[in-house]
This record gives sequence, C-alpha cells and structure tokens, in this order.
Amino acid sequence: MTSPGMNMMSRVVFYEDRNFQGRSYECMSDCPDMSSYLSRCHSCRVERGCFMVYDRTNYMGNQYFMRRGEYADYMSMMGMSDGIRSCRMIPMYRGSYRMRIYERENFGGQMYEMMDDCDSIMDRYRMSNCMSCNVMDGHWLMYEQPHFRGRMMYMRPGEYRSFSNMGGSGMRWMSMRRITDSYY
Repeated sequence: MTSPGMNMMSRVVFYEDRNFQGRSYECMSDCPDMSSYLSRCHSCRVERGCFMVYDRTNYMGNQYFMRRGEYADYMSMMGMSDGIRSCRMIPMYRGSYRMRIYERENFGGQMYEMMDDCDSIMDRYRMSNCMSCNVMDGHWLMYEQPHFRGRMMYMRPGEYRSFSNMGGSGMRWMSMRRITDSYY
C-alpha cells in the first residue's frame, strides 16, 4: 500500500559540481528536466527516500537507483558520461510484490510470476530473455545481467508490452529485485 503521507519525506539535493559544490536544487518529487534549475549536475545527497536518476531529460537514457546517502562524484562511480538530467521519486511501498515476466514482447512466450527477488531468470526459470512484463504490485528494478549487475530499469505498477520501445533496444533483462522499505 502506498500512502501520500509516506512519500512527503523523500528529498534529494542536486549540486552542479562534484563534492556538493556549486549551485544546488532540492527536489521532493519527479523532475522531468533539471536544466531550468541547474546547468549541470555532478553530485547529490539523498536525504530521505529513494530516487531513480536519468542521464537524459524526460526519464530517458541510462537509469541509476539512488537511496539515502551521499554521492560526491557519482559520474565516475556509476560511469555516467553526462550527469543527471531528470529524476523520479520512488514512492515508499509496504505491501505484497507481484510481477509476471514474459519471454517475448506483448506478453508472449513463457510466463512466470514472481513475488520475490530473482538473481537469475536463466537459473530459476530456464528463461534466456525477458521482453515484456506486467507489474501488478510493488516497485521493481530490472538488471541486464544476472546477480543484479549492469544497467537497470525502474518498473512501477503497469503493463510493459515491449522493453525495446522503452529505450531498452537490444538489452536483455536477466535479474529482478524488489524495492523494499529496507532501502528507505
């Protein structure tokens, strides 16, 4: 269950330069384009909650999960080439988790229902690819490599018929993890 009051506590401060220097911008919700607040963004401090940050505007490009902590030079730490351009607040969720993953686009091929983390869909389900999913409950991170490694994508409740249409063209999603309250 997601409650509006629980999410009021999320807060991140972005800084133009490394080591929390330069102009700053405080954010407590989604921001599709940070260019009107900062000319660049090279460090941040997540004070409360969790956020997904993107290296392009409108929640596009490479995605990175950020939980409470300090990121003095995340560009070198995460391999970001261009800094943060947009961010999405991940609401705190306390409830059950459920997601169906499909081998092919448009919910085709093999289907498996998940309710917990999966460090390798190949090992658990003998599934070599995941190209669509339906997130019924909870918020999830999908990773391109087994054991929660590589590029990631944030999945909130909804139907995702084609990952290639979401900017994940050519990517294979091989492991999935729930975003639980232990991250907050």
